[in-house]
Amino acid sequence: MNKPTLFSLTLVSGLILGGLTAYWFVKQQIQPMPQDLAVAEQIEEQAKPLFYRNPMNPEITSPMPAKDNMGMDYIPVYADNKIAKDMETTGTVKIDPVTVQNMGVRTSIATTTALSHEIRAMGRVAYDEEHITRLHPKTEGWIEKLFIDKTGTTVKTGTMLLSIYSPQLVTSAQEYLLALKSLKTLENSPFEDISFGAKQMAKAARERLEFLDVPEHQIRDLEQTGDIKKNIHIHSPFNGVVINIGAREGQHVSPETELYMLADLTNVWVFADVFESDLPWVNVGDKVEMTLTGIPGKVFKGSLSYIYPYAEAKTRTIKVRLVFDNEDLLLKPDMFADVTINTQRQENAITIPSEAVVRSGERDQVFVVREPGKFEPRTVKVGLTAEGLTQITEGVDVGEEVVTSSQFLIDSESKLRESTAKMLEALTMDNTKAKPEPAIKSTSAFSIGTPDDSNNMRIAPSNSNSTMDVKKHD
Repeated sequence: MNKPTLFSLTLVSGLILGGLTAYWFVKQQIQPMPQDLAVAEQIEEQAKPLFYRNPMNPEITSPMPAKDNMGMDYIPVYADNKIAKDMETTGTVKIDPVTVQNMGVRTSIATTTALSHEIRAMGRVAYDEEHITRLHPKTEGWIEKLFIDKTGTTVKTGTMLLSIYSPQLVTSAQEYLLALKSLKTLENSPFEDISFGAKQMAKAARERLEFLDVPEHQIRDLEQTGDIKKNIHIHSPFNGVVINIGAREGQHVSPETELYMLADLTNVWVFADVFESDLPWVNVGDKVEMTLTGIPGKVFKGSLSYIYPYAEAKTRTIKVRLVFDNEDLLLKPDMFADVTINTQRQENAITIPSEAVVRSGERDQVFVVREPGKFEPRTVKVGLTAEGLTQITEGVDVGEEVVTSSQFLIDSESKLRESTAKMLEALTMDNTKAKPEPAIKSTSAFSIGTPDDSNNMRIAPSNSNSTMDVKKHD
């Protein structure tokens, strides 16, 4: 063997030995650690389906692959990574961007807004009940003369309304004259008790006339002239309008008889009905504007003075009372009016579009965008609603993005995932891979998504022809 051949064999042997040495060294360096083996086992365990569900009815499950009555393969359901389960809210939905666009998902940002609302209602003008007077005689008698004999007549304070003859009034006038004569005779008596008694008798007789509503000017005439008048006059106590006359000339009257009903129309009430949905906006003191077809071009301004504590059974509305000045007497009772209640503004309210709220019988919910394609269901408390915006008092912060369209499709998938998550939780608690019993009936009619890292489950795509097949690419 020559030297070149020996050198070549030596070189090849060295290369082979060096390669074996390097292979052994690398193998020792990449030997898996115990924790790596645990992770690998966990991944291998998660790769096994927990159970299989019917593609058309999530309530029907099977521990092994099967087909439904239509020949469609059951869909395998996998357990998610525990870290993802801990970090995500149950029911969170992940959809690929293409599907999001095809579904027409639109979103909006929660902002701070000053909410205001105008309530429009039909109003009816009425008398101010605090400025209505009903006149009754204090004694029996007969109507001698009616000076105001027409309803609707405007009267002023002190206007003479009627004269009445009453034997009791005549007798009281006579007693007052006798008391005055006695006082004149005995006021200079040397006996103090006698003069004091005469003064008290005259005072009591005068007060009796005043209590019977004898006018002051007639009492002065009686004191000055000593002539007893047969008829006593009754005067208007304030400025107003006669809205009812209860007696006529010659009629016998008693204290139960209503002679006149007078109303002061310089202030009027207006009654309006508001719906129950508008009631949270209404507050005493709100400014009100009113227009009437009978008084075109004029806007009356008033305020809301009272909210009645009951609802109308037939209309399911709540009556409110408004107050308006009517110095020019343009507003007449029983006129109809268009009323606008300017409610107080709600400052710094967190608002979102009203269509973003998914309302159910048990709760109000929105879907918050956690990241592109990931939607988290969140229960919220809603406040006032106005002009297409709804106030959120709890559940959403300013700046968060919420879904405003197609949220019902997302809601269906969210309920399906939530139902499946609870089934998986039941499996974990039982520490068995036997056929699970679903905890909650799913309300979803379809499935969105394919194997991914979303919360609690991965659903492999079915080979069957389903009505909706949306694929998610990791």
